[in-house]
Amino acid sequence: MSTQDQRRSITGAISGYVLRLARESIPLTQAEFAELLEGDVRTVQGWESGRRPLANMRAGALLDLTRRLLALGADQNLVRLLDPAMDADRIIGAALDPPADHREHPLSEWVHNRETAHMIAWAVNGTCPPAVGNRPKAARRGPVADAPLLPAGERTALFAHLREMAEQTARTASNGILLRRQVLYLTSYDRSPDAASWTAHALHRQRGVLSVRGWSMHWAEGRSIATALARHGDPQPLRDFIDRSLADDDMGEAANLNYWAYWLGALPATQVDDRFMAKRSLPEWDAITLMRRLTQGMKEAPTYADLYAHSVWALLTACPWLPQAEPATAKVLMAHTVITLDENDLSSRSRRELGAVHQLLRGERA
Repeated sequence: MSTQDQRRSITGAISGYVLRLARESIPLTQAEFAELLEGDVRTVQGWESGRRPLANMRAGALLDLTRRLLALGADQNLVRLLDPAMDADRIIGAALDPPADHREHPLSEWVHNRETAHMIAWAVNGTCPPAVGNRPKAARRGPVADAPLLPAGERTALFAHLREMAEQTARTASNGILLRRQVLYLTSYDRSPDAASWTAHALHRQRGVLSVRGWSMHWAEGRSIATALARHGDPQPLRDFIDRSLADDDMGEAANLNYWAYWLGALPATQVDDRFMAKRSLPEWDAITLMRRLTQGMKEAPTYADLYAHSVWALLTACPWLPQAEPATAKVLMAHTVITLDENDLSSRSRRELGAVHQLLRGERA
């Protein structure tokens, strides 16, 4: 197999795997699915194996495919994940075949969200995304992978590329900020033996952006660095970032909620850079969806408990009507605040703010 053939097979692997799960959720065999599509079973096999990336389909044909999946009864969550899966495939493809101009890198062209990051983590570490969940395994012939894991050599190539991009963009003051922060965040998914020391060094080298108070052009970079360090077991930079760049700063608080809204899917429009975070209000911002997703995330990602605590407090402070508008979520959130207070090592600010959230929710339900 040629190098280019290998790249094509890899760059369609994640979306192909999600397509397979969606087909199996109907449930249909590949042959049955191909017959209903009035196509060739080899085409379906090519899509699902990644040999024929879905992203290479014409837009109309891809739209027809997703609508047909839904009409046949495929799991809606899986069909929805095809887009972030194709985004993740494109990011991985850029690592295996880098563009000559870093401005054409997919991590330079748009702000990726949590679902895209989860797809990449799935491909490099086998960590199943929460949106996929625990699904019963379909009966299959022969051994089938439990995740769209990249081969070891391709994982090595991906993280080597991300490190190189981090090194290159670290030499610039303003150019490539979006690329640098997204690259640095993704390097924190590397679990290879030397990854922890390299990532810690690279992240700490950029810690200067964490000292800036309030909003700045480096605000989002500081947030990404702080959360990546928290993933590596160092929560203090994230706590410092909350104190310096969020608390008591209207612009910083707005930026944090705007970022969360985009990251968690409460702001559906794709953003091409980080400037949207600086807006004091976004007309398409869905506060109820954000409340639901933050509530879910508080349980799923205790590593970022301090950031979730402050963000939930800030959201309910800005939108005190939310518990009444969404009483079911408010009930779950109240339970999660108790669990988070009992089971997590939190800063004094986080404990104070979560206590205020609990009181507010209890008062709203009284």
